[in-house]
Amino acid sequence: MNQKNVPRARGKGGRPPKDNPATHRLTVNLTDTQHADFLTMYEQSGASSLSGFIAARIFGDEFRVIQTDASAVDFVMKLSAFYGQIRSVGVNYNQVVKQLHTTFGEKKALSMLYNLEQQTIEIAQIGRGVLTLCEEFKGSFLPEQP
Repeated sequence: MNQKNVPRARGKGGRPPKDNPATHRLTVNLTDTQHADFLTMYEQSGASSLSGFIAARIFGDEFRVIQTDASAVDFVMKLSAFYGQIRSVGVNYNQVVKQLHTTFGEKKALSMLYNLEQQTIEIAQIGRGVLTLCEEFKGSFLPEQP
């Protein structure tokens, strides 16, 4: 009964055995306040497992706090969607110009292209406004990167 578990001969399936399995277990008793503080530290660390987090604290690994700003994530998602829409407008723009040149005469196509040019100038102004807002957001909400 005091024998260590000897790995059995494996068949074709199953997970390969670990080279150095963790077989020793420790127990620590914490008060309610200490447990709440410990869980807060664990959540802030971004560690993938509780046991890995505990082992890292015991052996003195660096403690990192990972924070994600929900507003920044939301802003980036909306900006990505906006960029996709701008690309769609560009594709449609090319298709319209090609169709104008093939379908209509030179004078009619030029008059329609003038209207399209005016709309494009408005879109460019909106794009510049978006870039300005992005720079303001970056300066106000995102921390400086070293």
